[in-house]
Formats: sequence, structure tokens, C-alpha cells
Amino acid sequence: MKKNTLIAVAAVVILGGLAAYFLWQPTPPKPEPVQVQAPPPPPPPPKPEVRQVIEAPPAPPPLPALADSDSFMLDALSGLVGNKSLMKLFRTGRIIHNIVATIDNLPRMRAPMSVMPVERAPGMFVTAGTENDLTISPKNAARYAPYVRIAEAINARKLVEVYVRLYPLFQQAYEDLGYPKKYFNDRLIEALDNLLDAPAIKEPVKLVQPHVLYQFADPDLEGRSIGQRILMRTGSRNEAIIKAKLREIKQELMLHMHEKKVERAG
Repeated sequence: MKKNTLIAVAAVVILGGLAAYFLWQPTPPKPEPVQVQAPPPPPPPPKPEVRQVIEAPPAPPPLPALADSDSFMLDALSGLVGNKSLMKLFRTGRIIHNIVATIDNLPRMRAPMSVMPVERAPGMFVTAGTENDLTISPKNAARYAPYVRIAEAINARKLVEVYVRLYPLFQQAYEDLGYPKKYFNDRLIEALDNLLDAPAIKEPVKLVQPHVLYQFADPDLEGRSIGQRILMRTGSRNEAIIKAKLREIKQELMLHMHEKKVERAG
């Protein structure tokens, strides 16, 4: 007999013997039933502790390098403007650099068109009257209508949020212009204040043409910064709309600003 068969037979014999032993034992008398008190039910599990949890917002994606920021900036502007046709007014190369350079130039007397972040207003500057009585034509304001629509469409709070998010790139572009120890935001505030100080013009605005270009006949107006002169040329209604938006932008900027003490040498 194989070994495993022997083990099976042995198991049957042992089990049979045990069964016979228990089956043939005298049956003991049934014990009297004893009243046993049921144990108390277990206490309910404790309720979970309530905790007020605030989930941390996801970390924003890292900023691109300044040299690679054009597509990033275009996407940000598109989200702010929300109008594809108006987005055609923006130049698509070196956007942050051009914005920084233009803002730096606005309080000055001249600003080269080559660094403007937007395309030149369509058409020619429209005048009215004769050579000795030139004025800005009321029709000239229509040339700036698309730019005014951009100003009206942009939410100042969201614009400033984008600016704050991208500020390291603006600061880098400003330092690249030759201001390694200055803050671009200081220059931005100067430019905003300068634009808001532009006189509220009243039509008709008189002009002179000493050479090729037109100038304001009023020496005070002609002596203003290039930013103010551009703003005044848009017409009184456009100027008022743009100024209102600039005030909103400055107000939002002030909410993000804090003073930093700078130790002066000597």
C-alpha cells in the first residue's frame, strides 16, 4: 500500500475511534436551564471628529523664460480681451519687452513706434478747417474706437492679477532696458499718474503744421508728455473712457502694493 493510502486509512481509523468513543458514552442528564442575563449591548462607536479642512490651491505653473513668453502673454491677453478681432491689434513679438519699453517712454517727450505693443491706428490723422484755422476733426476719434473697446472690455482686477503673476518677467525686461537697480512697478505708477494728469480737452482742438507733422497750437498742450498728447488726440469722449479705466487699474494696483524701505548709502 502506498504511503499516502496508509495515511488516509490511519486518519479514517482515528476519526472512527473518536466518533465511537463520543457516541457510545452514557448520556448525562440534561442540566436545569439557568437564566443567564444577556450582556449589555456594546456602546456605539464614537462619532468622527468634525474638522474644517481647507484645501490648498494647486501651485500655479512656472513662468516661462522672458525670451519664450510671447505665446504665454498672448494667451493671457486673449483671456482678458475676449475678442479675436481686437486681438489682431497686438503685435505678437517681444510683447512684454514692448509693453515695458512703451510704459517707460510714455512720460517722456518721444516714444518710438518700433516698440509699441499694438499696431498703429488705421488711416491718416484727420483734420478740419483751413491752413490758418486747423483743428482736429471730430471724425478722427473713430480711428481709436478699437483701442477704446479693448479698454472697455478688460476687467481691471483680472488685468492686475495677470500683471502681478507675471511681474518677474516685467521686472526682468525693465532691467534689460538698463535699470538694474530700479523697480518697473514704480515706473508704471509714474506713467499712470502722468496719463491721468492729461488735461481734459475741449473740442475743437486747434492745430498748427510748422513742418510735416501736426502740433497742438496751444504751447501748454504741445509741451506735454507723448503719453498725454496721444491721449488728447483720441478725442474728449475717448480720453474720458480711457482715463476711467486707468483709474480702476491704479486702484487695483494699490491693493497689491506695500512700501519697502531702501537703505541709502552714506
